[in-house]
Amino acid sequence: MSRDLQITFDCHDPRTLSSFWRDVLGYVHPGPPGVPLPPGADPLAAWDSFLERIGVPEAARNTRSAIEDPDGSGPRVFFQQVPEGKSVKNRVHLDVRAAPGLAGEERMAALEAECDRLVALGATRLARHEPAPPMGAGHLVLADPEGNEFCLD
Repeated sequence: MSRDLQITFDCHDPRTLSSFWRDVLGYVHPGPPGVPLPPGADPLAAWDSFLERIGVPEAARNTRSAIEDPDGSGPRVFFQQVPEGKSVKNRVHLDVRAAPGLAGEERMAALEAECDRLVALGATRLARHEPAPPMGAGHLVLADPEGNEFCLD
């Protein structure tokens, strides 16, 4: 039997990091439990109101956040606040598949265009790895706003 998968990020600022990854992946923030959201409503604003209404102190309102695939096929991504900072390279990282089916310079141009978009969102470009057939198609390495490495593949 297979299992559902949730990816969890330890971070300092769950709201900001979840918003970054929402925009990277095309995901959405779900609304609070039992709170219907009208079309176009801001789920983060709904969370602010919900947490205030149930008595969560303002200082505790940015301790967690989540994003979900609007199509329901990708894993849920959860962000939890932790006191310590990132101190070493990730042993596990995400590969964002930004150029499926492309090869060579066409692939690298698509990855560069996506890199530009993600840098504008707050990512940091770390490295470019050129295509090295037959095993390496080429990819870019970036870091999210809290320093977590990921690849554009």
